[in-house]
Amino acid sequence: MTNPDASSASPATAGTNHGHGPRMRWAQLAPEAFKAMIALDAAAKKGLDPVLVELVRIRASQLNKCAFCLDMHITDARKAGETEERIHLLNAWEEAAGYYSERERAALALTEAVTVLTDGFVPDAVYDRAATHFTEPELARLIALITTINAWNRFGVTTRMTPGQG
Repeated sequence: MTNPDASSASPATAGTNHGHGPRMRWAQLAPEAFKAMIALDAAAKKGLDPVLVELVRIRASQLNKCAFCLDMHITDARKAGETEERIHLLNAWEEAAGYYSERERAALALTEAVTVLTDGFVPDAVYDRAATHFTEPELARLIALITTINAWNRFGVTTRMTPGQG
């Protein structure tokens, strides 16, 4: 069967249809899993700087193209005191060296390595960089935070959660 929208779609979007709502309400259908994710999320961020938490969540959500999570965590970042300029530059954080602390840059590099896993592992240099800026308990929670937002992103993208809808 051919896609009726294929003639007007660009090569990057051919075969996709983003003009529809969610596929399912997974949290309502799997409430135990949802509650476990909430608990994991709370435990992972405990003791970490709220602004750093939101930067990590936004960056992972950018990489995973999760519009629902981007909308939520950009709003949360603003509430935590993050500036519009740093939010806008986050997609190019490596080029915006003066905007993010070395600690934030280490966390963002680790976020990208854990999220993408291009080579099938997190490079030692990325891990070691993060380990110089975070205590072992902080680093453990940061890794849990990155893993958790990636799981949330996968729920959001797979079920097509819609920004602005809970």
